[in-house]
Amino acid sequence: MGDLQVIGGIKKLNNQNYNTWSTCMMSYMQGQDLWEVVNGSEITQPKVEDANGILRKWKIKAGKAMFALKTTIEEDVLEHIRDAKTPYEAWNTFTKLFSKKNDTRLQLLESELFSVAQRDLTIAQYFHKVKTLCREISELDLEAPIGETRMKRIIIHGLRPEFRGFVAAIQGWQNQPSLVEFENLLAGQEALAKQMGGVSLKGEEEALYAHKGGWNSQQHTVRRTKKNEDKAKCSQGERSARVEGDSKNPGTRKKFEGKCYNC
Repeated sequence: MGDLQVIGGIKKLNNQNYNTWSTCMMSYMQGQDLWEVVNGSEITQPKVEDANGILRKWKIKAGKAMFALKTTIEEDVLEHIRDAKTPYEAWNTFTKLFSKKNDTRLQLLESELFSVAQRDLTIAQYFHKVKTLCREISELDLEAPIGETRMKRIIIHGLRPEFRGFVAAIQGWQNQPSLVEFENLLAGQEALAKQMGGVSLKGEEEALYAHKGGWNSQQHTVRRTKKNEDKAKCSQGERSARVEGDSKNPGTRKKFEGKCYNC
């Protein structure tokens, strides 16, 4: 029962997840002492039985391995190994089948990644899309995985124009934020721009240039809040002063010097 639960936890093989599936299945087979009959030193069935029951033992292990393979693949994939006689034959069929498909899919994913752009996506949606593409490409091309630095360059290249000044300011910092921190910064800037109704955030960008040594999200928020409060107090004070001045000095108001034609 425990073995069936483990197998049930493995996502079934389809046309897009061969590398992930094969890695999980390899670990499972090794843990169940079945890997030797799948792709190891026992891939060939013994010709005759001996006193130790070598043929019977091999058939038991091969049967368990074939069951594990057939219950962790989609029905359309099952057709490719329905007539396979040994676990090795089935495993080798998958290797040949998906290595060709993977090359085609890898080219499609890379083409999509090179042309990816934010457009109407939010920052969270855009980051998720790029990270998903990079992860799938890395799974298909294990020799050239896409690292965080390259991923950040791809993301920056496809951002909408209104984020360029903000990104340029961040790139001037001595200590660069991680990919997660970079996403949080952009998401915060996106929320601020939405709150201000598209008002230019040039002042915020200049403040970022002035603090190139590093970034502190808490200080950045406090500075922005205090700046808005001071501006509101200043405007309120000016209006109060004008009203008070007019009430105390009515003589200072401008007199009407025109000619009245009703007299």
